[in-house]
Amino acid sequence: MSGLAPMAMEIANPARRRFLRQLNALGGLVLVVGVTDVLKAEEVKQYGADAMAHGWTDSPVAFVAIGTDGVVTIVVHRSEMGQGVRTSLPLVVADKLEADWNRVRISQAPADEQKYGNQDTDGSRSARHFFEPMRRCGAAARTMLEQAAARAWGVPVAEVHAVNHQVIHAPSARALGYGALALRAARLSVPPRDSLRLKSPSQFRYIGKGEMPLADGWDIATGNAHYGIDSRTDGMLFAVIARSPVLGADIASFDSTEVDKIPGVIRVVKLQVAVAGAKFHPLPGVAVIATDTWVAIKARDALKVQWGDSANSGYDSDSYRAQLEQAARKPGRVLRSSGDFDGALASASRKLEAEYYLPHIAHATMEPPAALARIDNGRCEVWAPTQAPQATRDDVAMHLGLSPDNVTVHVTLLGGGFGRKSKPDFAIEAALLSREMDGKPVKVIWTREDDLQHDYYHTVSVEHLQAGLDTQGKVIAWLHRSVAPSIAALFGPDPKHEAAFEVAMGLVNLPYDIPNLRIENPEAAAHTRVGWFRSVSNIPHAFAVQSFVAELAAAAGRDHRDFLLELIGPPRLIDPTAQGDAWNYGESPKRYPVDTGRLRRVVETVTREAHWGRGLSKGSGLGLAAHYSFVSYTAAVVEVALNEQGEMHIPRVDVAFDCGPQVNPERVRSQLEGAVVMGLSLALMGEITFKQGRAQQGNFHNYRVLRMNEAPPEIHVHLLPSEDWSVPLGGAGEPGVPPIAPALCNAIFAATGKRIRQLPIKGQLSKV
Repeated sequence: MSGLAPMAMEIANPARRRFLRQLNALGGLVLVVGVTDVLKAEEVKQYGADAMAHGWTDSPVAFVAIGTDGVVTIVVHRSEMGQGVRTSLPLVVADKLEADWNRVRISQAPADEQKYGNQDTDGSRSARHFFEPMRRCGAAARTMLEQAAARAWGVPVAEVHAVNHQVIHAPSARALGYGALALRAARLSVPPRDSLRLKSPSQFRYIGKGEMPLADGWDIATGNAHYGIDSRTDGMLFAVIARSPVLGADIASFDSTEVDKIPGVIRVVKLQVAVAGAKFHPLPGVAVIATDTWVAIKARDALKVQWGDSANSGYDSDSYRAQLEQAARKPGRVLRSSGDFDGALASASRKLEAEYYLPHIAHATMEPPAALARIDNGRCEVWAPTQAPQATRDDVAMHLGLSPDNVTVHVTLLGGGFGRKSKPDFAIEAALLSREMDGKPVKVIWTREDDLQHDYYHTVSVEHLQAGLDTQGKVIAWLHRSVAPSIAALFGPDPKHEAAFEVAMGLVNLPYDIPNLRIENPEAAAHTRVGWFRSVSNIPHAFAVQSFVAELAAAAGRDHRDFLLELIGPPRLIDPTAQGDAWNYGESPKRYPVDTGRLRRVVETVTREAHWGRGLSKGSGLGLAAHYSFVSYTAAVVEVALNEQGEMHIPRVDVAFDCGPQVNPERVRSQLEGAVVMGLSLALMGEITFKQGRAQQGNFHNYRVLRMNEAPPEIHVHLLPSEDWSVPLGGAGEPGVPPIAPALCNAIFAATGKRIRQLPIKGQLSKV
């Protein structure tokens, strides 16, 4: 296949380019990996993709190849885990390229951020950060084809135009297909960005239509899709690992006498490594390497491992909850303060106080972590379902003592990610075990028990709220204390406070019109691995805030919808930095202010479409919640119906969503439908508990997820239209989750009069 001509890749940050030129003038060549930190003190603050490691590129050299047969191959550099990125980003390129989608093929990029720009698939930002670069990429490739055709015909380029996979010269009625032009176009230089002719929205063929099927849909439906767990190669060995059950507990000793007698066992290997500089490390463990997975699993059962003690050996969910509650009832570090909360509360006509608890939850991806690695002649290849290809490459290289240039990471489809597969410990395990086997290919498999008992769990939290109402039932005082161990404990000394990005997820950036407000964050130590989870700290913050708003509305004798709209206040643009939010999901506060008008509209839309206020039978109720996250706006109405035994049915869920322009509305809709099911599952059943430092749940019999017969038969998604493509894109993968649990619990109150202040709900409805 012939591609567009190679050229020097342009780095997208001007200050970074100047710095590289200075280094090259001195005869030095550096990896961009180290440049960002060097430049931080000198550069103007960067936002969005500019602020991400390795930034972005829009060169068609990286992303587009056209064969002489006319087949267009578009490279996708983000990881596919059901959100449709292998469809949505290529659609943007194909639209601007004027390519026939039926002649487009998708290729997955390996880990190489120097070539492709940032590859982290997290934070609901793939389309947000790469919509514009992919537009320019497709437009540049189209321009090169038009230039090639104009030269072939000896006519001005202004007289030709590309349409539907060919370039046409209208005055002479001549046409050349893309295949015929591929070699000529490959010899041309990529045109400058400012010369590109971008389509207007009225000319879009694919963008915003939602008419194209999922690129991998057929393979997924027919069982031909390649997930990480499917990876195979000749001579492959299989490994499972007995990992430390308590964070910080090392291997005291192990006895493999009985294991060595089992046919098919190749070797037993001790893993206890931590490499300075690496972001992620495998847990200490003993690996069994065998000829197949089943032998390895059964042999692991026969292992006798003695684990050392750990400072976390006493971690107990019940006692830790009591500690969090004690901390939440005392003043903590003040994150935001406006007005006079104490004075306003003292003068309030009515005072309310509530405390909410959310346990650890596990990612429980349908495909547990798995990775295959082999080492040959000083080079390592890894096949893994990773959300963070470059982090996988870098950390594997560090653990093996190799240059990242000598590590290739092949990114497979992910059978679910939700943030778990941003942490490549499982890929590092495979690489280390391959080294132990002199480079032979080794595939590490995590069982469901491994997955649930050694996860990077979503944080546990207690949320303490107080408020005062005046004689008119309006909120005049608001206090929110959030107490939760932080993800930041993974990367250094435990800060014992939520990090800046965690508190900016619905805590400090509360967009309500309240004159006297205080937000605090008392201390909480981490005793297990805490990691990113779909929507992260928005889950506990939204649950608490939206539940408390419903409680305040009831106390004021007001309709919940009307009360919430009054709290949001009139449409206005809020500078996030004025709220103490210095993060704002990594985006510019000027480009992405908090827009209360948009928040109001999703509330108004979802309540209208769900027929808020309609008559319901006894034991039925509607619940409402709304939340701003990942620079998008979401509101949900959940309908519940309970019988006298407390058995609950959820007939319908409505979601209104505003993420600005939608590249692929079909995938946005699907992500919101999935978020509803996930949000309900977490609210009803999701809970990981600890005793003596060990996770107590081990499989789906005691870590339930929602089943098909329990899911709502009707999910109505209402996408707010946005015809203005100058409006910046918001996130879509995560914002649907946070409002679901509070909307469900508010519906239960409407149906029964019972407040739910702790999750999961299981067991709390039998007394209704």
